[in-house]
Amino acid sequence: MSRLGNLGARLYRGEVGYDFIGKRKIWYGVSVLITITAILGLVVSGLNMGIEFKGGAVFTTPKTSVSVSEAEDLATDASGHQAIVQKLGNGGLRIQITEVDTKKSDEIQDKLAQDLDVPREKIAADLVGPSWGEQIANKAWTGLGVFMILVVIYLAIAFEWRMAVAALVALIHDITITVGVYALVGFEVTPGTVIGLLTILGYSLYDTVVVFDSLKEGTKGITKQTRWTYSDVANRSINSTLVRSINTTVVALLPVAGLLFIGGGVLGAGMLNDISLALFVGLAAGAYSSIFIATPLVADLKEGEPQMKALKKRVLAKRAAAAAKGETEEDDRGAGDQEDAAPAGAVVGQRQQSRGHGRTPGKQ
Repeated sequence: MSRLGNLGARLYRGEVGYDFIGKRKIWYGVSVLITITAILGLVVSGLNMGIEFKGGAVFTTPKTSVSVSEAEDLATDASGHQAIVQKLGNGGLRIQITEVDTKKSDEIQDKLAQDLDVPREKIAADLVGPSWGEQIANKAWTGLGVFMILVVIYLAIAFEWRMAVAALVALIHDITITVGVYALVGFEVTPGTVIGLLTILGYSLYDTVVVFDSLKEGTKGITKQTRWTYSDVANRSINSTLVRSINTTVVALLPVAGLLFIGGGVLGAGMLNDISLALFVGLAAGAYSSIFIATPLVADLKEGEPQMKALKKRVLAKRAAAAAKGETEEDDRGAGDQEDAAPAGAVVGQRQQSRGHGRTPGKQ
């Protein structure tokens, strides 16, 4: 078995672990800082909306020796508006100019053919109306709203309303960060960006639901025991699914990174930049939020319940009594406790396994 696989098995069995829940204030602080930065980026820089949303003309030229910067100057002079030029893989250029009508488009096409020294008939011109982009934006917002509502309803039925609220917060967190990165980087927002944003919601939700499912199973009958608090079991749920989350995220990020850094950066494929940046940032943010935001938030909400408060009080009282007596874990087991007395997820390092280890935490 590989070292990563061995680590995953030890995390799942509770032999090693990291105290994610105990350090949740740190994760909350990091998320708040990143989110504020993203919002400031939106306020200060704004989104660079593509021509599909603002309307205008797109000119595609055949292979030419004119550089991108030279083409931008020529297109700006020909149209009187700021032009955006991208180099295509075949050596041609994609020139976008906003606020251009049909008559103006013909004039610009003639001028570009002359300045770039290419046949006019080989320059493809496409006009895009702003109403089309507005329809796309409205449908995207509608789809996002419907998705959020369905997610909350499903999670509230399949799990509970606290998990639904935590998942919703995590999704909003992921979308805000992704949109903020777009504003800071200055990438153009196109229909591909919208597709990428809607796609990452499913990936983000997947990791969150995996942890929630483990948490739901681990907390069955939790109030009937005095070994773990709800946060302890939540911590163990994160650790037991940690390697799975890392594996799925890395596998998903690798091809997306190829699209972003090779397809978009090296080959200059404009549309790949738009969708791949949204996917790359969203996948990374989704993996982070499922571990560091959603589950700790559920633990905070649950610990506020009277039953969980009473459970925590009993658990802490038992641990304090054991500490006062100077009992070790072996002493506690010898007294009839066949499970680990300390929080499973909070233990870092090797610990001995008890004969009753296979039982689910929370069951006698």
